[in-house]
Amino acid sequence: MLSSAQAESHLDTALAAIGDGSDWRSVLDQLPVPIYTIDADGAVTYWNQACIDFAGRQPELGTDRWCVTWKIYTTTGEFLPHDQCPMAEALRAQQSIRGAVAIALRPDGSRVAFTPYPAPLFDKDGQLTGAINMLIDVSEEQSAALAEQACRCRRLAWATYDREVSEVLGTMADGYDRTAADLRASAAA
Repeated sequence: MLSSAQAESHLDTALAAIGDGSDWRSVLDQLPVPIYTIDADGAVTYWNQACIDFAGRQPELGTDRWCVTWKIYTTTGEFLPHDQCPMAEALRAQQSIRGAVAIALRPDGSRVAFTPYPAPLFDKDGQLTGAINMLIDVSEEQSAALAEQACRCRRLAWATYDREVSEVLGTMADGYDRTAADLRASAAA
């Protein structure tokens, strides 16, 4: 598990390589974290091998937009369209986004929780040219948080006298437990 400071250090390395006009792709290829770029329209333009390993798929140049993952969900299990993901938000707002957590669904059905580090890219004249994003696996932490949330839901369900509320809370707890188990299984694989 990378600390936030380690993650930011990898991102700083990537941004410096892109900024100095060097062979930035070879620098990003060497980073041990999934990192990719998009153009100003959201089309994915570059990804490293760590992205392929992380996403469980080869992104499609000219087809994929906003993200290298196959599908994205919120931590509450709601589908998150790619055009609403943190990378898309960062490009639209033209500012970095921090503190988000999402869950990527891979084509093989496994899931991985991650914290994205999207940052917009600008040319020397200050014009937006695209964005860069780094994806940090937080499956272990998120699995524990979801399991705790399931316990809270069950405690509330047992404490209420309203059968309907109790059933809703039980269903929520089951959903949190399923997602936590999926993340644990993916992390163990």
